[in-house]
Amino acid sequence: MDSLQSGTARRGLQAGPTAAAIVGFLVLVELTSGILQGYYTPLLTDIARFLGIHDADVNWFEAAQLMVSALVVPVLAKLGDMIGHRKVLLISTALTAAASWGVAFAPNFWIFIIAWAFQGFYVVWLPLEIALIYSRSHQRPDGAALTRKSAGILVAGLEFGVIAGALAGGFIGDALPGKLWLTLMIPAIAVTLCFFVILFGVPESANRTGGRIDITGLAALSFSLLLITAGLTFMRIDGPGTWWAWAAVVLGLASLVPFTRHELGHHDPLVDIRLLRQPSMWPVQLTAFLFGVSVLGAQAPLSTFARTDPATTGYGLGASSGLVSILIGVYVLGLLAGALLYPLVTKWTTPRITLMGAALLVAVGYLLFLPFHGSMVQVLTNMAIAGIGSGALVAALPSAAAAAAPLTQTGMATGLTNATKTVGGAFASCIFGIALAGQALGALSSGAGNTAAPLAGYMLVWTICGVTALVAAVALYFVPKLAFGATLPTS
Repeated sequence: MDSLQSGTARRGLQAGPTAAAIVGFLVLVELTSGILQGYYTPLLTDIARFLGIHDADVNWFEAAQLMVSALVVPVLAKLGDMIGHRKVLLISTALTAAASWGVAFAPNFWIFIIAWAFQGFYVVWLPLEIALIYSRSHQRPDGAALTRKSAGILVAGLEFGVIAGALAGGFIGDALPGKLWLTLMIPAIAVTLCFFVILFGVPESANRTGGRIDITGLAALSFSLLLITAGLTFMRIDGPGTWWAWAAVVLGLASLVPFTRHELGHHDPLVDIRLLRQPSMWPVQLTAFLFGVSVLGAQAPLSTFARTDPATTGYGLGASSGLVSILIGVYVLGLLAGALLYPLVTKWTTPRITLMGAALLVAVGYLLFLPFHGSMVQVLTNMAIAGIGSGALVAALPSAAAAAAPLTQTGMATGLTNATKTVGGAFASCIFGIALAGQALGALSSGAGNTAAPLAGYMLVWTICGVTALVAAVALYFVPKLAFGATLPTS
């Protein structure tokens, strides 16, 4: 009876929309994700004034959302494998919509930061979408290639949403002065509409494992990630001399040892450690962690460097906020180009070589900053190169993880790429914050009373971004040459 029901379910799924048919609906989901990531950026100062907080306290928004994202992505990704990727996509979208409405109408700082943190549920959307597409396309001879192409299109939609969101946020904020609540309703409306797009336009994935969540593993992983991200956040805020922040990070890393032992002994683990050990998987997850350093950690230093006045410091571009927007726009366009080029390049070579090439582009882009950072043209060139590589990696990593994982574990594998990327970004945020907070060094090098970050700090940021990308390229060299192809992995 079970086999009959399973065969009927498979036939029903095959008769439904194809993977290619649902990509259009999922592009709308990623467009919404981009709006969430871009819309609020030009409004952060207005939000700070409305809440009556200092500009520096805006950092708490990022810290809170970062911690929530790191905690929920592995759990929701695993749930997707168990009960269906579409179902979890709906749940996470509903929670994100509720949080977005909370952001719009939050009366004080604490309610606002809680709502803002729970918006972090959107981080799981892309991994779930890639898992869903791969689930419906894996039986085709070109299933892996279709997944890569779909990933590129989805990331293109994401980056377009970032640009549209940033432009809309600035325009609507200027058009509705004194009505911040009305301005902040726009992302909430977009996410609410996104829920119905998924509900009516996206079918369920073909393979589900059932079972129960490993509660002990969940508690252990949550404890570890919470300690690590909290320690890094407070280290960035209170400085590297905060001993208890270091203690939290060390304790969090140490607690991963019993977590790993528990997962290895569990029949249905939250995170399949044996899968992560495979030569086609561990380089992908390591690359995601290292990639998080630059893609999540380097944008704020870029902005502050561009705004630094060279007349008083001897470095920087002295750019206005408008020119900084252009700079960020070039980087986002680079991401867009990289995402669209990724599936095309894999037709000429292998996905493994494409991944290595993308990591090398990121490395070259950031290392070029070391000798070339004295003009807007140089900075734009560097960011365009890094952006193309970054866009390819954003699209490539979840699709590569899906192709390397058994069909019943695609959600877990793709979700982990975002989780490890988030933790990598948290590490970078801490290290970069410390590097750029060297005001004493900055005062010595650029004149008393100047609070600009020292040039040595920016050099360290660019070096770390370049070197981590090089390490990622080396790690990807150890992936089997024909990995991430059309061959379906075995359980």
